[in-house]
Amino acid sequence: MEKLASLRHLFVTIFLGVFSGCVVIPAITDVTMSALCPGQDECSLAIYLSGIQQAIVGVGTVVMTPIIGNLSDRYGRKALLTIPMALSIIPLAILAYSRSKTSFYTYYGIRAVTAMVGEGSVNCLALAYVADNISEGQRTSAFGVLSGVVSAAFVFGTLAARFLSTASTFQVATLGSMIAAVYMRIFLKESLPNGDSSQPFLKKEPGFLKETVPNGDSSQPFLKKELAGIISPLDDNSDSSSSSSSSEKRQEGGFKKIPAVGDLISLLKCRAAFSQAAVIVFFNSLADGGLQASLLYFWKAQFHFNKDQFADIMLIIGVMGTISQLLFMPLLAPRVSEEKLLCIGLFTGSAHIFLNSIAWSFWVPYAAAALAAAAVIATPCVRSIVSKQVGPNEQGKAQGCISGISSSAQIISPLIFSPLTALFLSEGAPFHFPGFSIMCIAFASMIAFIQSTMIRAGPPISSQLANNCNCIEP
Repeated sequence: MEKLASLRHLFVTIFLGVFSGCVVIPAITDVTMSALCPGQDECSLAIYLSGIQQAIVGVGTVVMTPIIGNLSDRYGRKALLTIPMALSIIPLAILAYSRSKTSFYTYYGIRAVTAMVGEGSVNCLALAYVADNISEGQRTSAFGVLSGVVSAAFVFGTLAARFLSTASTFQVATLGSMIAAVYMRIFLKESLPNGDSSQPFLKKEPGFLKETVPNGDSSQPFLKKELAGIISPLDDNSDSSSSSSSSEKRQEGGFKKIPAVGDLISLLKCRAAFSQAAVIVFFNSLADGGLQASLLYFWKAQFHFNKDQFADIMLIIGVMGTISQLLFMPLLAPRVSEEKLLCIGLFTGSAHIFLNSIAWSFWVPYAAAALAAAAVIATPCVRSIVSKQVGPNEQGKAQGCISGISSSAQIISPLIFSPLTALFLSEGAPFHFPGFSIMCIAFASMIAFIQSTMIRAGPPISSQLANNCNCIEP
């Protein structure tokens, strides 16, 4: 409990940031429809533009999230967290000022750029920060608490949106994002692997580019190869008689230790559990991306929902998810294996999507939302499994690679499901089944569930190293 208490400033930062992002979700569909198709409940242009933006953001996050996660292993979580927290303010401020058609397109373009950096980076860095400060045996519970904080922020953001006007919603979101960035810079302590609290990124001493991880640390068993052909020595005129260890220190400095495709491949090859988790994350993210691109437009076309109905359903999902992660997850995690909890979460998530696809009345989405109580536990479980497959100095890289895989699914998802949703909500649908695209999303989620039944996570990698090599510091 004391360890969790030490993360309180991280939890506050994440709460404020997620609150600011979630408070605008119920309103953004109506803002988009008003700007593009005024007075209509069905708009293919809005669906396509939302899907295109999601795909563009996915392309950017595939590239940026692993880089940011890897750089945070060297320069600290707080230093890198500043970038997405600051960038998130800009698009919200645009719609806080005006929601005209011109302002919407400006928001659309700027958010596509800023979200490339911030969409997956905040979650990746928060998970790595937790892994730095929490022991392996408590990480599942800690990740669950972090997810619970996210769910609580989702609840309060949705509740605020329910009672705020559209204009006030974006003003509150902008203010919340600014407070989150300032609070993080003032109160959050820097975190580096192995408890190193230095910030080499900000230092100016001559030796600041030297490796901060002690030589001989074998907690990086899979990614020790240099990026041949990409990394060049920092000092071409260095003394040829220098020791090999000093040369390695000079070569690994600065921004040269940036992950390549080979890093991801090495991680996927290192353990079967990691590659299985990657498959689960891909298909689960494919389903989540499809819901993000399609579900609100499906509800609006099918049941004529508006901002308030969206907020009501999201509030149910958020409350159930918060209770699950803050109350049940810490109690179940020590007693039930992560693999079983993962299966439960993915199965209930698939059931939730399937019920929405065949919704025959306006109350069905409300009833299906109750399944979110178990569905939300899937993410912290799979992240915990991933965390235990690498050493402490590779947490940012591992979480960044998984976030990159998730983002790649976010690229593909809108390209598949946005046109499918627009087609089956239009009058030219090949057959009458408005929820057909949502059912296809449920099938993608079911693939993730099937894969989760086959995952077998071995012992934590750092524990194995401690037993075999006796080189891991307690």
